[in-house]
Amino acid sequence: MSVTSKVKGAYALLRAGTSPRRVLDDQYLQWLMFANAGMQDPGNLYLMDLAIQGLPSDHPVVEIGSFCGLSTNILTYLLHKHARSNQLIGADPWTFEHDEGQDSIGAGITLEEYAGFVRESFRRNVKFFSRRTTPHIVQTTSDEFLAAWSRAEAATDTEGAEVALGGPISFAFIDGNHTYEFVRRDFEGIDRHLEVGGFILFDDSADSGGFEVNRLMKEVEALPRYSLVSKNPNYLFRRVAPG
Repeated sequence: MSVTSKVKGAYALLRAGTSPRRVLDDQYLQWLMFANAGMQDPGNLYLMDLAIQGLPSDHPVVEIGSFCGLSTNILTYLLHKHARSNQLIGADPWTFEHDEGQDSIGAGITLEEYAGFVRESFRRNVKFFSRRTTPHIVQTTSDEFLAAWSRAEAATDTEGAEVALGGPISFAFIDGNHTYEFVRRDFEGIDRHLEVGGFILFDDSADSGGFEVNRLMKEVEALPRYSLVSKNPNYLFRRVAPG
């Protein structure tokens, strides 16, 4: 992930965010977002809640990209809130790149040190806020994770627990590398396993966001097996037919 491109994109969304968003009025999530580092558009909470309420089965929820655990903790909370037993399984390599090819973020802190800090922040945040559930996030790239999912392999999560990968997916939240090439591969990997009635939410996919993710949205929208549920301002799709 490019740190500076992610930050620039977040500010672009704020500058362009003149259209009203449907938001989820939930006091706990407000407290969570005060304390847990991360960049999560408030509209995503509404879309996640919408998808989790409509989950077609108890098959896993998959998260691509966890950063400091904000989205992980939001998802586990909403699953518990709606009494869903779906397991949350995801992947994040916790590797970062600087747009200028530097190995430091400044102030004498290297990218390697930064990555280690973010990963430990994730572990601490998830242990605290998701204490009622057991999300399983594997430190690996999405390509490796989704390939292992297709092979139904076992993996080891950040806490050393073994988790079985594979099978149908009920909901996927994609928030990894935001280039067109990477997000298309993430979509294709999820698409192989997303069950009919399942949901897929693309972070930073808004028309006004400036990310390459948006380029893929028109392609997904044109697929007859997917139906656009909502833009708020990011895109939430539901699978309505087999591939």
